[in-house]
Amino acid sequence: MSQRLDSRPTASGPAADGPGDRQAPSAKKIATMTVPTVGFLTAAAVVTSLRGLPVMAAEEWTMFVYIGFAVILFLIPAALVSAELGSAFSDRKGGVYTWIGEAFGQRWGFLGVWLQWVQNVVWYPTGLAFAAAAAAYALNAAGLAEAHIYVGIFCIVSYWLATLLALKGNALLAKVAKYGFVIGTIVPGAVLVVLFVYWITTGHTLGWNTTTNSAVTHVVNGSSVPRILPALAGLGSLAFLGNIMLLFAGVEAQAVHVGEMKNPKRGFPAAMLLASVVSVAVFLLGSIAVAGLVPYKNIVLQTGVFDALGVVLVGLWHANWIVQILSVLICYGALSGALAWISAPSRALLATAHDGLLPPMMQKTNKQGVPRNILLIQALIVTAVSSIYLVTSNVSAAFFLISTVTISLYIVMYLFMYAAAIRLRYTQPNLSRAFKIPFGNAGMWVVAGIGFLAVGFSLLVSFFPPTQLPVGNPVMYVGLVAAGLIVFVSAALLIFRFRKPSWKEASLGHDRHDASFEAAHAPSVPDNTDTIDTHHLSETKS
Repeated sequence: MSQRLDSRPTASGPAADGPGDRQAPSAKKIATMTVPTVGFLTAAAVVTSLRGLPVMAAEEWTMFVYIGFAVILFLIPAALVSAELGSAFSDRKGGVYTWIGEAFGQRWGFLGVWLQWVQNVVWYPTGLAFAAAAAAYALNAAGLAEAHIYVGIFCIVSYWLATLLALKGNALLAKVAKYGFVIGTIVPGAVLVVLFVYWITTGHTLGWNTTTNSAVTHVVNGSSVPRILPALAGLGSLAFLGNIMLLFAGVEAQAVHVGEMKNPKRGFPAAMLLASVVSVAVFLLGSIAVAGLVPYKNIVLQTGVFDALGVVLVGLWHANWIVQILSVLICYGALSGALAWISAPSRALLATAHDGLLPPMMQKTNKQGVPRNILLIQALIVTAVSSIYLVTSNVSAAFFLISTVTISLYIVMYLFMYAAAIRLRYTQPNLSRAFKIPFGNAGMWVVAGIGFLAVGFSLLVSFFPPTQLPVGNPVMYVGLVAAGLIVFVSAALLIFRFRKPSWKEASLGHDRHDASFEAAHAPSVPDNTDTIDTHHLSETKS
């Protein structure tokens, strides 16, 4: 959920820079980024709000296994692989479009950046639903947080308002987000942990001791004891894995800073270690607090944080006004995290438009340089996805479903990214890399291979309805997740297949991003050809 500084999960979108030289940066960067700076930037990019705490709290003590899986098998490999790719192409701002395109060609580079854009857009309704819940508690109308009509309307209206602001430029939204991470995430999270410490030291019953759900507890000597290892009654019991992994996604956003560090070979891994520790600390301590304060049966995915605050502040101290103040801060943090970088994914797509992969209408920018039509299309997609809340009475189930569709799209992008890193070790072995995964190609196979298998397994379990949530008709649930993946992947491939030469002609005058990998993957040309029509090659290559 990301932010995506949100950064949610958007890797920095391609800027309109020229292709440059593939072997060395066109201009030397000044090493100004320190280990703490990159580490905390990455942590802020990962931890965009407290919305993920109830998701992990619903797993009770098995959360340790899920978080361990996410950090060791996903966060660390993603950080190391994106660091190598980011440093190799630090002179080109194409992000995954360039990385995947260099390895497999423009078609798959476009699919990668398209999925990155789409998953970011589809993700917004989950971040905004959390903000809607925070607003409800701030207004002392907690019941609204479970009112699906209210949540749907809040998501749609707030996103359109943010879009209108983004059309005027990013300055205002950047100011809104500047302190969102600290004020809206760190401060309320710290208060939550302090309240939990008070609760446990004063001898109150812990939430995880109240459950009889066999998925997260078992009976030992006649008493219910939380499980440490998940109960593997079926893949549905691991369905939360993808959603928990999504909480740690977006680390590739900071790979652009590798070339700005004094000693990236040692500094970047240290920064990623710091980011991992900070991210895990926020998620783990906050999730334990929610799980300990709220009885298991009362954990609601989008309101669990506020319910946990209320256990002590309202239930014991009768200070609802403090919950309202904290809810205002959390709402601010969630909105800034979800909306501040609203134009970032659109910039990524704009880069492909300048390469002639999107029609002229999506190449247009307004006076502020904002891709107006892409922003409006984003808003329409967010409106359509948010409408799921309007027709689904169970807000938690809708919240989880949208998150699952999001992670399935993101996972496909990560699969390509890991595969691209391995392939480029063989196709471009001499490519200058400021940071390089150690132990040669074997080291790359181990790191990228672990990441590939981890996200592949997460994609598999995402198609199984969670045993911990009432999702209604299981067939419909699986159908919606599959349909979301098929529709968005097919859309990208169809757009690429039916692109027209006139689209590229309409983008003349703009900087290109695809010049090098376009030539590398173009069809072979007879040796006796004196002149190569590169424009024709770009339009007919596979």
